[in-house]
Amino acid sequence: MQTRPPIPEISPQELKQKLGENHEAVFLLDVREKIEYDIVHLEGARLVPLNTLPHHLDNLPSDKEIVVYCHHGQRSLYATAYLHQNGYTDARNLTGGIDRWAAEIDPTMNRYN
Repeated sequence: MQTRPPIPEISPQELKQKLGENHEAVFLLDVREKIEYDIVHLEGARLVPLNTLPHHLDNLPSDKEIVVYCHHGQRSLYATAYLHQNGYTDARNLTGGIDRWAAEIDPTMNRYN
């Protein structure tokens, strides 16, 4: 039986470093719902709710690293796996989602349950 490699992840600290160095190098993909996005999101992120992701594959860049995030990191983990299955091998899941980002990187951000 073949085992799948683990889904690549990135910590909030690693993402902050990447964004600080060269914002253009990373495509931020928010897979939450619009109501969540309206509460808080990372600047420059593109909203594509998880259930609509299959309809937006052709609109995602294939030449940039894609960092996928949601609230706590579970939906984005599924989305990242889906992207990998569809040829987006440079996609990574933000561990802990935007909630961990707010807790560790930017405590001024809105948080929600």
